Amino acid sequence: MTTSDTAPFTPHWLALREDADAAARAADLLGPLRQHLTGADRGSGPLVVRDLGCGTGSMGRWLSGSLPGPQHWILHDHDPALLALAAASLTGLTAGGGPVTAETREGDLTRLTAADLAGTSLVTASALLDLLTADEIDALAATFTAAGVPVLFGLSVVGEVELGPADPLDADITAAFNAHQRRTAGGRALLGPDALDVAARAFTRHGATVTTRPSPWRLGADSSALTAEWLRGWVGAAVEQDPRLAAPAQSYLRRRLEDCAAGRLTAVVGHGDLLALPGGGAR
Repeated sequence: MTTSDTAPFTPHWLALREDADAAARAADLLGPLRQHLTGADRGSGPLVVRDLGCGTGSMGRWLSGSLPGPQHWILHDHDPALLALAAASLTGLTAGGGPVTAETREGDLTRLTAADLAGTSLVTASALLDLLTADEIDALAATFTAAGVPVLFGLSVVGEVELGPADPLDADITAAFNAHQRRTAGGRALLGPDALDVAARAFTRHGATVTTRPSPWRLGADSSALTAEWLRGWVGAAVEQDPRLAAPAQSYLRRRLEDCAAGRLTAVVGHGDLLALPGGGAR
């Protein structure tokens, strides 16, 4: 599987969402993560972080300054253009008194093995779990826990959207979008908003200590460009899933975009973050 099977992650979209992503990420997971990494016996070399589906590198830009240095990031993605942007944005940053370096790996990130993870200190990903199947998540959980590698997965959609002011069509659009996220694509049954819970159970089953936290986008007048772009994609996916919504959704989207442009629209878009540390149970 590659992320191109399910979503067009363009540099424009990733740039639009980066500030909202950074504000939403569950920063309280960093304390336990830092404590684990500081206590881990990894010798004298740099912290080695693998970022799966790295996009333009927003996770690295957000996280590198909060981890001990020096660091070496291995950036995984299917898109060579995104990999080039990510590597350029990370190389040369400093964190914890040491430099940050980066290299790129193009290919299928779900096929990582325990041998591939040799020397890895941490695996990270953003907006990835909801694009996977239950079997893919279970395989990754088994691989990462067997290798004794901690995992930080951020910004998985959870199917909750709250818009203000409310509109009678909100619930129908939300339900259709969530069904679209759970669709079967290329013979793969995507988990969509169920992915975070499935991943938490999988990592727990394989012996990790799992902590999840909400990480919702909170969008208002200061994020109108992102909100408008998200609305178009959200409504478009709902109509693709349920064509009966096409006519009412057209006027719905127009109303919502007018409210957005006028600064009247607010949106809370549910996401969740997951930290899985080797050993223990869930909490």
